[in-house]
Amino acid sequence: MDLLDDYLAGVRARGAVFCSTVSVPPWGMRFNDPAPLTLSAMLRGHAWLVPAEGEPVELPQGTIALVRTRSPYSIVDRPGSEVQVLVDGADCCTLVGDPGEARRNWRVTGRTVGDAAGSATDLLVTAGYRGGGDLCRPLLDALPPVTIVRPDSGLSALLGLIAAEVEQDEPGQQIVLDRFLDLLLVRALRTWFAHPGAAPPHGYQALADPDIGHVLRRLHEEPARPWTVASLAVEAGMSRTAFARRFSALVGKPPLAYLTDWRMALAADRLRVPGATVAEVGKEVGYTDGFAFSVAFKRVRGMAPSAHRDGS
Repeated sequence: MDLLDDYLAGVRARGAVFCSTVSVPPWGMRFNDPAPLTLSAMLRGHAWLVPAEGEPVELPQGTIALVRTRSPYSIVDRPGSEVQVLVDGADCCTLVGDPGEARRNWRVTGRTVGDAAGSATDLLVTAGYRGGGDLCRPLLDALPPVTIVRPDSGLSALLGLIAAEVEQDEPGQQIVLDRFLDLLLVRALRTWFAHPGAAPPHGYQALADPDIGHVLRRLHEEPARPWTVASLAVEAGMSRTAFARRFSALVGKPPLAYLTDWRMALAADRLRVPGATVAEVGKEVGYTDGFAFSVAFKRVRGMAPSAHRDGS
């Protein structure tokens, strides 16, 4: 396990709805209730993403857009094209205007909205991730409202496979598309976080360090273990002082502060599970009693774990 595994644990595609737009220009879609994280890939043709605020963002063929906003936005073949389909929630599409009008011969099925597929049509695929909870918050916080990922050879090959799968109707297609989504999201995030202007979550870049990366993986594998700076230094094969200095420099915070933050993120999600008690959750993340856990949770999160659990 590593940071990206854990950050994505709650947002992986499980029965995700692919909203495929297959249409001859002009066309436009408006997303009224976007998910906390939406992935859009321009598989064929050319489009523009029009945010609620700011200038339109160009989406050439092969471009992947990671959209992190709860404000409505549109994707159109070009700025100024009228919206013809409204997307509300995960899978509710509504046609705007008369579907019988010229160039309005749209079809709405389980995964596809638009005219019949063909070489002259544009093909956009969009999937929203509504899960995630507190575990994926560091990932979302590290992304700008709109992240544009330009294709490399690996991403281009994957997009070609997705396009081929979307344009056919075969048994097991949903499972295939879900797995493609997982892979595409991870590859897109890797590509973005390697960009000079990106700001990855705490610890992400430290994974490349053989010693500190190993310690980070151990913390994520066994967060409840009674770790100390000394025991973590042993894992890294370093002196305590050298380890603490190097960890803080690469991760951006001291080792035990990082561990506490990660434990509280795990606990915050676990507390939302029906029937979970404060004492049980505290023990799961490494605290011997509910009181010690409550003190730590309130110090980090600003509220008691019972208040978080109850949605207060």
